[in-house]
Amino acid sequence: MDARDVIIAPLITEKSMSNTMVQQYTFRVTSDATKTQIRHAVEEIFKVNVTKVNTVNVKGKIKSFSRRRARPTVGKQSDWKKAVVTLKEGQKIELGGVNYFEQ
Repeated sequence: MDARDVIIAPLITEKSMSNTMVQQYTFRVTSDATKTQIRHAVEEIFKVNVTKVNTVNVKGKIKSFSRRRARPTVGKQSDWKKAVVTLKEGQKIELGGVNYFEQ
């Protein structure tokens, strides 16, 4: 599996932004990616040293779509996987020349 196929996108949330102060970055990854594949992908793409990788399988939420004069429809968002990557002390990730993680 190619490194660009493993990592889908960085997660930009308040919690992930606060974790950048301790060299932790959060990414959305493919569901079948292992910790070793995630480590190698981050090191290859961003040219940094990874010390630790934690993963979480996030279950999709069930959404209700109410319609007037019709039955309510229920749908489900897809399940996905999140990876929290800890970098070596003093390193950081910059995306496209701009560091989105430190604002």
